[in-house]
Amino acid sequence: MKSHAVRPWRAGAIAVFLSFGFAAPLFNSTPAHAQATIAEVANLSGPDRTQKLIKGAKKEGTLTLYSTTPPADANATIAAFQKKYGVKVQLWRASMQDVMNRATTEARAGLANADVYESSGVTIEVLHREKLLQPIKSPVNDDLIPEARSADGAWVATRLNLYAAMYNTNIVKKADLPKSYDDLADPKWKGKLAIDTESFDWLATLALNLGEQKTLDLFRKIVATNGVSVRKGHTLLANLVAAGEIPLALTAYDYRAKQLVKEGAPVDYFFLKPTLALPVGVGVSNKARHPYAAALYYDFLLTDTQKIYLDRNYFVVNRKVKEPPADLSLKLIDYKAVLDDSDKWNKVFADIFHTR
Repeated sequence: MKSHAVRPWRAGAIAVFLSFGFAAPLFNSTPAHAQATIAEVANLSGPDRTQKLIKGAKKEGTLTLYSTTPPADANATIAAFQKKYGVKVQLWRASMQDVMNRATTEARAGLANADVYESSGVTIEVLHREKLLQPIKSPVNDDLIPEARSADGAWVATRLNLYAAMYNTNIVKKADLPKSYDDLADPKWKGKLAIDTESFDWLATLALNLGEQKTLDLFRKIVATNGVSVRKGHTLLANLVAAGEIPLALTAYDYRAKQLVKEGAPVDYFFLKPTLALPVGVGVSNKARHPYAAALYYDFLLTDTQKIYLDRNYFVVNRKVKEPPADLSLKLIDYKAVLDDSDKWNKVFADIFHTR
């Protein structure tokens, strides 16, 4: 593995880790009775596999989850899992960069706090490249859409977040909406645009699909002409659109836009072509302290949770829960290409949107 593949997230990682506390694990959850390793549990098969996972998980009694999933959605899944199996889930929620920093820094210190990670595909791929994940040979994997499975099988997606352009209907008229990214250079959008601060992967994938020089020149022009506000967090970005502080957000997630529309907020959304989608992945730690519970939660995210996510307007990946549209023409975030040139894309994003 080339060390530069994750270098941008390594910067400052030690400082982040020290702020969490070096010696003590996040949760005191080491089971004294654990008799199996995650490698052994990951390869369980046969008709009694699920029962073995349930029995082992009940003995372990708990698992630790690091996640970037919005609190309401994460809590709904956790509550359903705890009710069904009686196994406690201890959640640490943070941004994708903080999850990356914490997981990699703990691993280098010889700590094994997390059992399961759920975060963006970029995050999970970083953890895979850092050799922190254990592939799970679950029969559920065969029920997933092809886009949900990483090429080497190290991890899978639990859902896709579609990048939507979201606008406040009290400020922006539908007739005035841009029909392409080129339209955003029109001076009428001055002071009205915003993106999320972690959207470097969005910019990189646009450039890979539309032409690098053309895309970067266009966004330099947009920023120079109209400015683009940069906000931390896709949920915050969407909520600021609903509040009227941001007229048009370019990198909102479609599920949150749909939720706000249902809630009666003065918002709507549309997609600029190409429509990009970010896989949100699940990975199990190869040092999991609670291997049975970790594997059981992995299966749960890809089965029962798919129905919870569907009710909350997510694009789910289990075909038995919902088949994807026949005319699906999404472009997935190319997390491998983004990470291979991560130094470059972080610098380009920071330079264009002045985030340094």
